[in-house]
Formats: sequence, C-alpha cells, structure tokens
Amino acid sequence: MPASESAASVAELFLEFGLLLVGLGLLARLAHALSISPVPLYLVAGLFFGDGGLVGITASDTFVSTIAELGVVLLLLLLGLEYSATELVRTARQQSRAGMADIVLNATPGVVLALILGWGWVGALALGGITYISSSGIVSQVLRDLRWRRNPETAPVVSVLVIEDLVMAPYLPILSVVLTGAGLVSGLITVGTALLVVAIVIVIALKGSVRFHRLLSPRDPVGLLLIVFGAAIAAAGVAGLVDFSPAVAAFLVGLLLTGEVAEVARRRLDPLRDVLAAVFFAYFGLVVDPGDLPAVLLPALLLAVVTIATKFLTGWIAARSVRSTTIGSLRAGALLSARGEFSVVIAGIVAVSMVLPPTFQAFVAAYVLITASAGPLLARLAEPIGWWWEQRPPRGRRTLEA
Repeated sequence: MPASESAASVAELFLEFGLLLVGLGLLARLAHALSISPVPLYLVAGLFFGDGGLVGITASDTFVSTIAELGVVLLLLLLGLEYSATELVRTARQQSRAGMADIVLNATPGVVLALILGWGWVGALALGGITYISSSGIVSQVLRDLRWRRNPETAPVVSVLVIEDLVMAPYLPILSVVLTGAGLVSGLITVGTALLVVAIVIVIALKGSVRFHRLLSPRDPVGLLLIVFGAAIAAAGVAGLVDFSPAVAAFLVGLLLTGEVAEVARRRLDPLRDVLAAVFFAYFGLVVDPGDLPAVLLPALLLAVVTIATKFLTGWIAARSVRSTTIGSLRAGALLSARGEFSVVIAGIVAVSMVLPPTFQAFVAAYVLITASAGPLLARLAEPIGWWWEQRPPRGRRTLEA
C-alpha cells in the first residue's frame, strides 16, 4: 500500500476509534448520573456504531477487535486480583450448596430454551453457560455505588461469583472443543490440560506465593504494572496457542498475586481496564445486526424474567447461610441477577466458530441488555421492598381502626 493511502487509512481509523471512545465516555457520564451500570449503554453504542447501525464502523477491523480482546484479558486479570487461592479453596468448601444450586437453577432455563428454539445441544451448552454466569463487573460496580461492601450478605455473593469463575475454567475449553468439533481424545486432552493448569496455579499460589512475590515490588508501581499486564497478555497468548481459554489464563495470573502487590496492581490497572472493557462491550454490539433484535426480543425477555427469578433464589440460599435478613437476601439476589462480561465472552466464542446462526448473537445481546439494565435497578429497589415485606402486618391482623 502506498504511504499516502496507508496514512489516510490510519487517520480514518484514528477518527472512527476516537469518536467511538468519546461516545462511550459520554455514555459513562450518563450512566454515572443515573447511578446505573454503563454496560447496557455500551452495548447500545455498539449497535449504533456497527455495520447495521447509523455510523457503520467495520466490526472486523483488526485494531478494534484486538483492543476488545485486551479488554477481556484485563477484566479477568482484575477479577483474579480480587481473590487469593486460600479464599478460593475456603469458598468452594463453605458455599458448595449455594454453588450447586446456582448451576442447577440458572443453567437449566438456558439449556431448555435453546433446545426449544432448535439450537441443539451445542446451543444448549452455550446458552446454559450464558444464563448461569453472573456479571462480576456489574456486581463490583453496584457494591461500590451503593456502599454494600461491608454488608453481611456481600461475602456469600462474592463466594458464589468465585465458584462461577472456577466453573468457567473447565467450561470454556469444553465449549471450544464442542464448537470446533474436535475428537473425543483431543477434547479430553484439552479439558484435562485446563484442569491441570488450574490445579497447578492454585497450588503455586497456596505454597509459593512468598517466593513469587519477591520478583515484584509494590514500591515500583510502573514496573509492577508493566510486568503484571505483560504477563497476563503473554499467558493469554500462550493459552490461545494450546486451545486453553485466554480469559481464564488471565484470571489465573491475577490469582497468583495477593496482598500489597495485588492491591497496587489493581489500583494501577483499574482505569485501563475501564477503557478497554468499554471497547469490548461496544465491540460485541458492533458484530450484532440491530435488524435481528426484534425477532428475538420476546424470548430474550422471557428468559431474562425466569433467570432473574432463579438468581434471586440463588442469592436467597447464599445469604441465608450467614443468617441474613429478608432485605439482605433480596440484595444478594439483585446483585447476582445481572449478566455481562462472561456471557458476552461465551457469545463471542460462538460467533467465531460460526456453528450457530447469527440470531444467537442477537439473542444474547438482547438478553444481556435486559439483565444488565435490570440488575442495578433491582438492587436499588431491594431495600424498599425488603423493608415493606418485613414491616407488613401479619395476615389476618385486625387494626384498631378497622
């Protein structure tokens, strides 16, 4: 390509990408003013800027898609930095009942609806994972906005999220194997490798975290930022080469870091995570044709209503394990009801494989839009509803006025 044409294409790319970021920034300001999660607004922006929208940014552009993939890596890296291996092991033991209920209650509606819609067992496996996994990003945002971090039901909710993330470690490789049509032997090798890597990382984090942390220094935040971010990207790249989930690989890198090192890395990476994650959510909207949404809106709404109800039941079970009040149990259910980053990741894996029809991506976009919008709203309504429920007079009680 001549230098003049190359410069023109780069300038056009910068213009389009800059306008996309400005638009996302304005939407983030709007979401902050309304005290809601910006995720559904980012998805709408992607629909607006996509090929079927009004602006028409090329969704397959390598630059935008690479930035979106980096957003996934950062989302999962920061999620891993939130936990330690000790917490993971303790959580799996303490909340095993809530974790099992979570899988059964929330994966089943997705599996059943996929079979009804004719997407087969491949679609059932994918949609079951989408309805199962809650949005850790939206949960974290709501906890910060509503100042619920110290509430007694917050710890069980985080425990359920950790179990979901652990389930994703073998689930994503299994889904990839099914979508690519790999044989039984190669599939078992891939899944076995995934489980072995997870086990090795947890053992290293439990036994060798002190030695590992000697390589890093929280007193050099710039060096720490570059090493941690670079390690996550490199791990994601290696994972992709061996058919392991890049997202889970980034999560495992974050899991290796604890204490002050994790805190400094998290503080430095937070702003970058917000920027790249916004591009990631918008990119998912870019690859969805808005014209496909009306046909899937009704079943997506129906599934959203059912799975929000099952997440409330999951939250109730988790909160009751710490003897939480009715208000606390409703808060827990509201926190878990939103789907977001992992659901979009699963849909992205399906989109690349092209095994399922394009309506599947449109269906997931509509479903995530509904649940990601409803989750923060329900969180704000949980306390008034819970207070009314606890203060209501017992059935049959006659007041003096009556």
